[in-house]
Order: sequence, then C-alpha cells, then structure tokens
Amino acid sequence: MADRTPQGSIQGGDGDGGVDGIRTFPFPSELSVCGVGMQVGPMGAGRTWHADAPLERVHRIDFHVVMLFDGGPVRHMIDFAEYEATAGDVVWIRPGQVHRFSPTSEYRGTVLTMQPGFLPRATVEATGLYRYDLPPLLRPSGAQLAGLQASLALLQREYEDTSTLPLSLHTSVLRHSLSAFLLRLAHLAASSAEAGRRAESTFTLFRGAVEKGFATNHSVSAYADALGYSRRTLVRAVRAATGETPKGFIDKRVVLEAKRLLAHTDMPIGRVGAAVGFPDAANFSKFFQQHTEMTPAAFRAELR
Repeated sequence: MADRTPQGSIQGGDGDGGVDGIRTFPFPSELSVCGVGMQVGPMGAGRTWHADAPLERVHRIDFHVVMLFDGGPVRHMIDFAEYEATAGDVVWIRPGQVHRFSPTSEYRGTVLTMQPGFLPRATVEATGLYRYDLPPLLRPSGAQLAGLQASLALLQREYEDTSTLPLSLHTSVLRHSLSAFLLRLAHLAASSAEAGRRAESTFTLFRGAVEKGFATNHSVSAYADALGYSRRTLVRAVRAATGETPKGFIDKRVVLEAKRLLAHTDMPIGRVGAAVGFPDAANFSKFFQQHTEMTPAAFRAELR
C-alpha cells in the first residue's frame, strides 16, 4: 500500500486557500528529474518548489521537506513557532504544516522534498512520516550527522543519474535510497524527542528544588548532587528548557525574590539580603547590582 496523506490534514491541495485562508501548494512533480516523486539538491537563492509559492509568506505544502544545513543561523517558522537552525542542523516539515522562510536568512545546504505516495506503507510506518508529535528541528551528533550526510549524498547521486538505468529501476533505487536516509532521520527524531522528555523531567525536578532552596542554596553542584544528576546532565537539561545555565536560572530566582521584598516590604536591605542567601549586606548589594545595574536602595527608591 502506498503512502497517503492523512484524511483531513490538508486543505486546498490545488493551491487554493483552505478553510483557514492559507494557501496550500502541491508537490511540483514537473520540476523533478524524470518526473519522479522526490527532489534533492542544493538550497540557495532562486530555488523554489512551486512557481507561485510565496516563500517569505505563510503557506502550506502537501509534501515532505527535509533541509540539512551547511550554514546559519537561519530562522524558520513552522506552525507559528520560530526555530533557529545552524550548520549541521536538520529541519523536517511534514505535509499540512504551515511554514514561512525568513527573508533575512541565507539558506545553505541540501533540501529534500518528497511526494506523499512515493514510498510504500511499510516504509511510511517505519519512518514515522506523519509523526507530528516529533520535533521539526533536529540537532544530530557528529556521528549521526556524518551518516545523514553520506546517505543524502548517495541519494542525490542516484537522483541525478538518469542514464544508467531504465526509469522503473531508477525509481526503485531512489525509493530504497530514500528509505535508508529516512530511517536514519526517523531514529534521530525519535531519540531527540526522548532526550527532550528526559531533559524536561530533569528540569522540572531542578525547578522545584530551586523554588524550595534558593534562599539558602545557590550552588549548581549541590542541586545536581541532591537530585542525583551529574552537573553536565543538569546543564544540558536546563539549557534545553530555558536556554540558560543552571546558575543563571538560580540567580534569576534570587533576584526576583529580592525585588519582591524590596518593593513590597519595609525590611532593611541587610535583612532582604539575608532572606535570599546573602548574610553579608555588601555581597548582596554587589550581586543585585550585577544583575540589575541598580543598587538595592536605588531599586526600592524608584518604586516608591
């Protein structure tokens, strides 16, 4: 059985506006070598997948797109969330998803597009082609990236070689080569999602521990030990969840509480410092000023 787009997931597949008014563009088979149901080649200025597709405006496509980047950073919107990709990153856009290219980013790398129906159902299921719960932005490790690059390069060579095989065999070889690449990509997507879930769980525990202990404990290592994680694991989890370091997260919570006490109580500044883990008033004042560019006294005066 061939790959079929899930019923109801695509609106306006002929390029007309769907019920939400967002235009949907079909796979441009007329641009494919020999008219096969896939394309692979370099990203760059002037490349498009539909003559009328407004790349810098929100639009929907009814085919799969995989972009493997050689440069960056590139900001790309997918389903109204902004993603920033750089060299070595992969963006996977599935049929029916709304997206938009950044007019200020230079897209460099290799792009693969694939028409629903090009692969057999068994391959579709094995590769999770319609796993919309998986993240669209993937960051492979060095070994994973090398495998993806080699597999994609082989696929591109097969795609461009139209002289050594009749069309039916050429198409069959393309399907096999594409399946091999997508199996690698699917494993990366699934493992990235699992890593994200583990990181979220680790961060949730860390956030709870900080909320209970920030008034007396500002040590990242102490939190890691108490939670049973290595410092490196904790750093990865907090960065994945917040984009900042565990130390930065702790400091922001301390500063927030200090601001609350300065703004809403008449506690002396020394006692405010002690309440957030700084028995020495001078150290508290220095810490607060480093993070707010104001002394505690100036901050309080500004609000009163």
